[in-house]
Amino acid sequence: MREWWIHVGLICVPLVAVYLHIPAPHLSATLQKWHSAGDFFHFRGKKIFYRDSYGALGSSDVVLLLHGFPTSSYDWNKIWDPLAQRFHRVIALDFLGFGFSDKPRPHRYSIFEQASIVEAMVAHLGLSNQRLNLISHDYGDTVALELLYRSDQNRTGHLNFNSLCLTNGGIFPETHHPRLLQTLLKDSSILATFLTRLTNFMIFQKGVREVFGPYTQPTDAEFWDMWTSLRYNDGNLVLDSILQYINQRFQHRDRWVGALTSTHAPLHMIYGPLDPVNPHPQFIRLYMHLVKRSTVTILDDHISHYPQLEDPTGFLKAYFNFIHSF
Repeated sequence: MREWWIHVGLICVPLVAVYLHIPAPHLSATLQKWHSAGDFFHFRGKKIFYRDSYGALGSSDVVLLLHGFPTSSYDWNKIWDPLAQRFHRVIALDFLGFGFSDKPRPHRYSIFEQASIVEAMVAHLGLSNQRLNLISHDYGDTVALELLYRSDQNRTGHLNFNSLCLTNGGIFPETHHPRLLQTLLKDSSILATFLTRLTNFMIFQKGVREVFGPYTQPTDAEFWDMWTSLRYNDGNLVLDSILQYINQRFQHRDRWVGALTSTHAPLHMIYGPLDPVNPHPQFIRLYMHLVKRSTVTILDDHISHYPQLEDPTGFLKAYFNFIHSF
């Protein structure tokens, strides 16, 4: 009997070893096209991917898109072309640790560093004096609030805000409900070492399904593209480090919520009310109570955490109405 278990162990150990080092999937044709249309700049020795598309003639307006966790700039693909028809330039980046950007480890990822990366990209593109319209989602909301704080404080290198449109994100720690896996990864360094390697496509897909509405689920190809972007450059192995942003939201709540409530920049919120991460009505009630200068669009009841992907038409209608209002 003992010999039988030894043989099983000898078989399982190399299989587990192979599984834990399974290579990242190849890019689909659509992801490859997105990658090929982009470029890179360097920030403190790290490569940062971005896309910069020239669009509407006769306009000088620029829109900058900040994506969420754990995905990438590809989150904006369904509204990219319509934005390019309205704006002179449409720009998005993959934050450090996401998408096609470098994913260093070990590394202390922070919202402050990501904000500095955005400022560096804007300078790299020669837009330091340009008034910018920002659209942000999820993780990108918090980066946007740090940028807003720096702008209102007139910090060196700050962005010049023309407007800010936020979407579903954990702006208020008290109404934010991270998924179980996120909580385990951010709070347990020992367990996180194993979880980041054990997370596979099925676990990832299940987690993403939970934050999309039942009638607006991604297709199999879209799920796979999200997973491929995550796995690119071993991005799964830095999830625990990136997730420290949840703790940072608690630590710096007054700074970031204060910037939101005191700014004079035009503000808008586009909100999917079925969001389990920032649930209705608690989140939107608190937002409307604290951010009185902001206008708000609540999308249809079946729209959840990714409104720009789940309802691109409704999202664009709400955003263009906002842009045309000032």
